[in-house]
Amino acid sequence: MRLVRRVIQEHRRVVVLLTGAFILNALAYTVVVGPLSRSVANVEQSTVAAEQALAAARGEHARASGTLTGKDRAAKELATFYSSVLAQDLAGARRLIYGRISRLAGQSRLAYRHGRYEPVEERGSTLTKLKANVELTGGYASMRTFVHAIETAPEFVVIDNIELAEGTSGDGSLRLVLELSTYFRSAGQ
Repeated sequence: MRLVRRVIQEHRRVVVLLTGAFILNALAYTVVVGPLSRSVANVEQSTVAAEQALAAARGEHARASGTLTGKDRAAKELATFYSSVLAQDLAGARRLIYGRISRLAGQSRLAYRHGRYEPVEERGSTLTKLKANVELTGGYASMRTFVHAIETAPEFVVIDNIELAEGTSGDGSLRLVLELSTYFRSAGQ
């Protein structure tokens, strides 16, 4: 301890200057550097929050653009479906079902007995449904071939119901009753 007092007494001027510099340094840190470092930390937090908000906004924009693009694509595909796949009128829908069915029945070695066609307008729809009831007779393998040909055809014909029963002629043939439907644009649409 005596040594420390002696050093302080002999080098009082240097010790006072160093103590003053230390106090000024501590005061400058407390008054200037501390608040600035907190300000920088706040700016960094604000930057991180802004980057997260930007990423969220970009994601939302991408989802909105995807929805808009998907909607446009769906509208184009629907227009293509209406113009290329569906029949344009009742006559076209009848040709589609009757012509296709009679041709496929002949190719499948089935006898076309009779058919009944009925347009059904559905309320609130721009499409009219053409329902068909068709009766064919022939062998089981021919009927399988016929049904497969209808299901894989590019034309838009839906098999709503199938009834298979023994034929009435007694020759082992089967009777196939099909309920089919297709759609076409209603008049004025």
